[in-house]
Amino acid sequence: MSVHYTQSVVVLRAPHVTDRYGNETTVRDWTRATRTTVRRVSVQPDTSTEDTGDRTAVVTGWRLITRRGTDVDLDPGDRVIALGRLLDVDGEPARYVVGGRHHHTEARLKEVAG
Repeated sequence: MSVHYTQSVVVLRAPHVTDRYGNETTVRDWTRATRTTVRRVSVQPDTSTEDTGDRTAVVTGWRLITRRGTDVDLDPGDRVIALGRLLDVDGEPARYVVGGRHHHTEARLKEVAG
């Protein structure tokens, strides 16, 4: 696979909602999300699955890869706009280290339809 880092994505990070008692919840307020454009990355297809139980659902996987020496501020719970799609970060991004230095970052992204 040839990876050309010519794509740009937008990282969305929403604050957690605070309940009426002042406690932070696990729910995100996407109306107040910050938007950060990240350039020179590659977004490639990854695995996808179909669930045909009570409700048909398709989970399409994508992989975001940074170029050598580049990290991206991305956390589980963030969302990414890439390829005209709204994707969820799926788990913790992987930050690869070679020779004691950061080499590149990879993050799994997913889109759920249905």
